[in-house]
Order: sequence, then structure tokens, then C-alpha cells
Amino acid sequence: MSNKSRRDWLFSAGYGVSGFALNGLMPGGGVLSVPLAQAAPSYIDPLAKREPHFAAKVKSVIWLHMDGAPSTLDLYDYKPELVRLAGQEVPESFRKGLQVTTSGGAGKLFASNRTWKQYGQSGAWFSDLLPNLGEHADKITFIKSSVTVGATHDISILKLNTGDVTPGRPSLGAWITYALGSANPDLPPYVVLYGGKREPRGGSVNWNSGFLPAVFQGTAFRPGASPILNLDRPELIAAAQQRDNLDLLAKLNGHKSEDFSADTELQARTRSYELAYRMESSAPEAVDLAKETAATKSLYGLDNEATKDYGTVLLRARRLVERGVRFVQVVSGPVDSINEDNKNWDAHRKLEENHGANARAVDKPIAGLLADLAARGLLDETLVVWTSEFGRTSYGQSGDGRDHNPWGYTQWLAGGGLKHGFTYGQTDEIGLKTVENPVDTYDLHATVLQLLGLDHLKTIYKRAGRAERPTVVYGKVVNDLLA
Repeated sequence: MSNKSRRDWLFSAGYGVSGFALNGLMPGGGVLSVPLAQAAPSYIDPLAKREPHFAAKVKSVIWLHMDGAPSTLDLYDYKPELVRLAGQEVPESFRKGLQVTTSGGAGKLFASNRTWKQYGQSGAWFSDLLPNLGEHADKITFIKSSVTVGATHDISILKLNTGDVTPGRPSLGAWITYALGSANPDLPPYVVLYGGKREPRGGSVNWNSGFLPAVFQGTAFRPGASPILNLDRPELIAAAQQRDNLDLLAKLNGHKSEDFSADTELQARTRSYELAYRMESSAPEAVDLAKETAATKSLYGLDNEATKDYGTVLLRARRLVERGVRFVQVVSGPVDSINEDNKNWDAHRKLEENHGANARAVDKPIAGLLADLAARGLLDETLVVWTSEFGRTSYGQSGDGRDHNPWGYTQWLAGGGLKHGFTYGQTDEIGLKTVENPVDTYDLHATVLQLLGLDHLKTIYKRAGRAERPTVVYGKVVNDLLA
């Protein structure tokens, strides 16, 4: 009978061979066939910085999720044939093989009241809803052949963030944190930002760690002046007293650990106290915009009520990647000026009103983010991903809206390691279905990992005898996007 305690066994099972990215296929790892506590005499920090598989093109990711699924037909994907055929039934040749009864079947083809313009040397098309972003056309790499599965928001959002349609798998940000660790020990390596007064649709399942240890999950920062809960020191505790308390606690824990050297949980808990202490000063400073210039605030639209909320979130995102945060997941918030329950991009009706307000809220802030990153020399080492759970149909719904479309829509990337001003793939002549170079969520994830220096096939976590990886058993790097 082993003399290991039950606690030792549980810790080794949860954080040993299968737990801390020390598998032979992980970056910098070797084969670990003994429990972690026996493999090393001292605590191994799961968030310690680790080397990628190969030279990375970028250091951080800003993941811009447009909640509610915008109609990219009305933003980026100019279709003259749709305009010509507007008001007619969808030709059968375009509907072949599609299940189009998501919310009541296919209506007649619908063209919104858009004007279009080509921007930059690339000649990329943008509608009049995105005049500011259009000015950055030559920084953008378009994927105009995105596809996914499912056509309900919660399911498709989950797939967008975790690669699966059922809860339980780690989010992409959690995989990246697991593989690379933290670049700044004073801040969480994975942060979630969102606008509005409520947590985004689907909630924390979209930034959790799944079957990975919980340390790799995203840390959600709320909107407002104090984004981080429970970070302030208790009112009646002075800074010196708090420091003395932590020093005494560390001393007592250190003394105890001499008798229980295999108990790495105790060492991990001590480290967590220190991280919380350091975050009391580092985290509020990271999200405090007081020292930003008036010109920078204006660049993000903080001087305008329509753009202030999302601009604030994106300016915080820039400050976080500037300070070494690996993955910043930004979810667009509701627009209060829309006079209906659905205030995000979910325009089943009143598309003109809905997309007008939502585009106005994000256009200048995203353009500001790209300009600011470029001016600071950060765009070459940051990957910005503009994405959605799915797109919108070319046929109408409720007379003046669009239904969900998982068969063909636009997403884009900007930043280091990409072909700038480049367009990959296309949809058919009415923008309903991808007809060339489909890119699934798995492919997008594999490509993001590649730019971070990670081979998605070798980013492995062993669970119950199975080698799990971020793209499940699918996915390929879209090499045509890479410079």
C-alpha cells in the first residue's frame, strides 16, 4: 500500500502527468511519467512563461466577438447580383443542399439601403456603415468563406470560442494560456472584456478552462470604473499591515511545507495570495484610462456617447496587451439607442435601425484600435480577430431583417504574420453560401495558434487516456493567409 496521502493522489491525478503541459508533445516539455510532486522538488508554476513550438509571429490576441451575428453582407461582402434580384424568390440553384427553415423558412431576397466604396490599394469593399474601418483596409486580411455548424446563438457562440457545440471543452484563450503561460506575472494572462450591464450571452462557459485546470480560464473584467471584483484592500487594513500579514503567512506556510514537501497545493495557494497582492496595484493601473491623452481617447471615440462604451473596452484591451496579457476576449455590448429587446447585432427585423446603431458603436473604436496599435509598434506583434458566431442570410425575414446563416459569411484578421490587404475565399453571387475555400472555426483556431508559434496538432492535454487538442480531431492552418 502506498504511503501517499489521499490528497497527494488527487493532486497528482489532477495536476500531474495530465495537468501542467509537461507532455512530450507540449512546447519545451519532456515525457513526464511520474507525478509532478515527485518530478520536481519545488513548485512548478502552471502560469510560468513557456516557449512555443517555433518562432511566433505575434505575442497577443485581441478577439473581437460581434455578439448577435452581424450581416456581413451589409458590411464587407458587396453583391451586385443580390441588389439586382432583390424582391424575388431565392433561386433554387442557390438553395440546393441547404436547410433554410431556421426561423420560418426563406423569404424573398433582401437588399438593404447600402452604398459601397472600395478602400486602399487592396480595393476592399466596405459599406457606408463602416467608413472609419474602411480607411484601414490595407491592414486587414479577409476570410469571406467562413462556415460553422448550428444556427442558434448559444451553440454557435460556444463553437466559436471552444470548438465544440456542447459545454465542457476549454476555450481558445484557455488553450493558449495553458501552452504559453503568462508573460506578466502581475496580471491574468487571459482577460475577458464586455460592454453593457450584463454578462454576455452564454456566459462564462465561453471563456472557461473546460477539462484543463481552472487556473487557465479567462478572468472577466466588468464594465465601469472598477472592473475587477474584490480587488481593493479591506477598508481598515493598511498597506503595511497587509504586507506583514502576507509575510507571516508565507513564513508559516514555508515552515509547514518543510514537513510536507510534496504538497504543492500549499505552495500554489501561497503564490495565489502574492498574485492577488500584486494585482491590487498592477490591475487597476492596467485598466485606468486617466493617463491616456485626450487625442487617444478621441481616437477610440470616448468623446462621443455612441462610441464611448465600446471605445473604453478596446482602449483597455490595448493597455492589457501592451502589458503582456496573452489573450483578450472582447464581446460587443448592447446598444441602448435601439428601441427593442434585441440590442445586439441580432437583426431578424429592423436591420437598418439595428445595424446602423451597432456599426456606429464599433466602427470608430475598432479603427482607432488598429491605428493605435500600429502607431505604438504593437500591431506587428498583436493579432486582432474580428469574428461572429455566424452570418446573416441574403433572403429577408419579417420583411426588413435577416435570418441566421452558418453557410457563408465574412470574418477578418489584422496584425503580425499575415498577408495584409488580402481576401481569401468567397460566397456565391447572392452571399448565401461559401463556394470557395471554406474556413471552419477549427481552421481559424489552428491559424491563430500557428501565429502564436503553436502547432495545433502538438498542443496536447492528456485526459482519461485520450490526447486532447484545441481543434478536437479537425482543423487545418489556412496557410494562404500567412505572410
